[in-house]
Amino acid sequence: MEAASLTIPAQSENAQIASVIDGRSLNLPNAITLSRFVLSLVLFCLIATGKYWQTSAIVFIIAALTDFLDGYLARKYGQVTVLGRILDPFVDKIIICGSFIFLMAWPESGVGAWVTFVIVAREMFITQLRAFLEQRGTDFSAKWSGKIKMGLQCTAVPLCLFSLSPGFRSLWESVLSTRLLFGLRDFSIWATVAITVYSGMEYSWRAFQVLRRPASE
Repeated sequence: MEAASLTIPAQSENAQIASVIDGRSLNLPNAITLSRFVLSLVLFCLIATGKYWQTSAIVFIIAALTDFLDGYLARKYGQVTVLGRILDPFVDKIIICGSFIFLMAWPESGVGAWVTFVIVAREMFITQLRAFLEQRGTDFSAKWSGKIKMGLQCTAVPLCLFSLSPGFRSLWESVLSTRLLFGLRDFSIWATVAITVYSGMEYSWRAFQVLRRPASE
């Protein structure tokens, strides 16, 4: 009896894995998501060298654009899969959090320890909170604050990377003041921190309202 009770959950678990990773999962949107993960690793290697700042910024921008592309294709052609729903937010967190962590090694980037801590802590907490609530059958999809947060993050990171490039600073200075470039960079960083804190509080309040309802509802 004990052997049987051990085998049944294993079979059930295998069935769940098979239902997540099946033939439908091998589609173009998921392939684009995986390519974004590869681009994130390339980006981190470039930042670590401390040399190829403009190339790093371009790689990040391309990766960010693929985030919109894979979601658009998945919805348009009915290729939304469980695997895609797991991979897409995971890769998004990797590239955003990883970028701020690697930029923190370069003080001239404008990214400090507290900025990185706030962003990474919020992403970890809300990801776990969303997973917990969606397992309970609660819709916890992104709201406008989460989308604005993502947009500001995708603006702040390239500005930080471009501001580290002597060549880009020289090009910018030939048209506008370098101080303006640093001002835009710093504004985007602190605007990102502000909306990150706000969206974290908003999601937490939504979760609190859901969790305090009676189970019968």
